[in-house]
Amino acid sequence: MPGPHDAASDGTIEVCRTYLTMDSPDALRPGRTPALPLEVARVQCDPAGYRRLYRAVGEQWHWHDRDAWSDEQLAAHLARPEVGVWVARVEGRTAGFFELEHHADGSVEIAYFGLTPAYLGQGLGGALLTRAVREAWALGATRVWLHTCTLDAPQALPNYLARGFRVEREERYTTTLG
Repeated sequence: MPGPHDAASDGTIEVCRTYLTMDSPDALRPGRTPALPLEVARVQCDPAGYRRLYRAVGEQWHWHDRDAWSDEQLAAHLARPEVGVWVARVEGRTAGFFELEHHADGSVEIAYFGLTPAYLGQGLGGALLTRAVREAWALGATRVWLHTCTLDAPQALPNYLARGFRVEREERYTTTLG
């Protein structure tokens, strides 16, 4: 049986994108406290710094959306008051990040979330997601939402569900990896 990253003979792959939502801060089921000393702080990123984070976390999961943005487009996005970036560090080393975007409807999207390869599987994901959700509610969210797909880390969807997100909808599409 083909795995989630196995391409068809024409180079395409079918992907399932899952949209998840949380309608109340009371729905959050916090992750356990990690064994490693996780520090999370909101940062101001210039385009080069953001691209380093984005690639460090997303390259292995085929994140390419922001690669098409010019430095000017990315700088304008990051300068918007509705957008914030938080970096996770363990003993001074970058372990991951998340980006939140407050939308006009009052919702806050966890636009990007993840860990660098060196910190996957070490019990940090639940704690970092808990922090992301709490930060989203602190921004005055009416709901918190995100999407993931079958190209993401295998731990992603189970982590989202374990923290109290519920599946809102799914969609399928085909893409080429590269």
